[in-house]
Amino acid sequence: MSDHAKNQKPATITAQALGWVDDATKSVTPPLYPSTTFERNTDLSYHDGRCYTRADNPTYDQACEVLSTLEGGSESRLFASGMAAAVACLHALSPGDHVVAPKVMYWALRSFMLDSGVRAGLSFDFVDNADIAGWDKHIVAGKTKLVWLETPANPDWQITDIAAVAELAHKAGAQVVVDNTVATPLLTRPIEFGADIVMHSATKYLNGHSDVLAGSLTAASDSEYWQRVCKQHASGGAVLGVFETWLLLRGMRTLSIRVERASANAMAIAKHFENHPEVEQVQYPGLASHAGHDIAAKQMTGGFGGMLSIRVKGGEKRAVDFHNQCQLFKRATSLGGVESLIEHRSSVEGPTSPVPGDLLRLSVGIEDADDLVNDLETALRLSK
Repeated sequence: MSDHAKNQKPATITAQALGWVDDATKSVTPPLYPSTTFERNTDLSYHDGRCYTRADNPTYDQACEVLSTLEGGSESRLFASGMAAAVACLHALSPGDHVVAPKVMYWALRSFMLDSGVRAGLSFDFVDNADIAGWDKHIVAGKTKLVWLETPANPDWQITDIAAVAELAHKAGAQVVVDNTVATPLLTRPIEFGADIVMHSATKYLNGHSDVLAGSLTAASDSEYWQRVCKQHASGGAVLGVFETWLLLRGMRTLSIRVERASANAMAIAKHFENHPEVEQVQYPGLASHAGHDIAAKQMTGGFGGMLSIRVKGGEKRAVDFHNQCQLFKRATSLGGVESLIEHRSSVEGPTSPVPGDLLRLSVGIEDADDLVNDLETALRLSK
């Protein structure tokens, strides 16, 4: 990557994919390399160091370089899913290691921590996302090896002060991993606030079209822990396929305009329903009424993301009826696509979920904002 590219704005970095042009054909669209293996030289060395596709496929190079540049990191690795990326961070720990994570976070990962993580000999404490005193209490020098953050946190979009928690973690000798899926590097760059590794469910905003399952990790710098993560990536097998990598890069080239539009639409919906007589609460960090708004405004630049939740008056039945009446908002899991989705989150997570039954999670897409507001208004009226 040239110094010129390093100084470009995110919109240019993504649209141009760092300006890469294929030397052999002058193609501005990167090729795919489906080969699973690479020929050795007669002196037993490997051309460009490539041996086997699991870690060495050249299709990965450009997508990883774009992501590293966006996040301000030194190196990125692509995984078969966001969960695979997150699990690699846990597998890089040792039995007896202690992890501190937020109480509000992606439910599947929290469940994995308390099941497979515990059986692997790890111990966990969960802290209120915004409670700095709680983080300070549970991050213990010589014991805590990993601090996991997710901000804004799924599904009520609580905010954690990354810089404050990272300072506590580093004083204790712990690594800090931040799930940046919702904010994306367009709105938040956790490395600038002290994160050691940034994780994405690249299925979501990075790809942005609901057609690729992928995950990523980006390191602030090389470290012993990062090398253990890379070993998990290379030997664990949960790597991204080359066609999915090609699609991921294709999606990333429109990241800037998608995030900008989704954020603007989400803000419009949040403001419209904030004081609505049929709505108990709107949870969106862009609203001044949100408990984490001030920290979010410090950490997020250019918008507050496309995710919000609405708690509907009338309880769980009303919430389910309401989401059943939506036409533009599709009743589906996931987030970050160009289309708007609505989900009754507690029924997805099951009986042990802490999510209130009246909460509906919205992934706001890039449609016309007025059409989305009208769809929700109509659904509220029909669900009475």
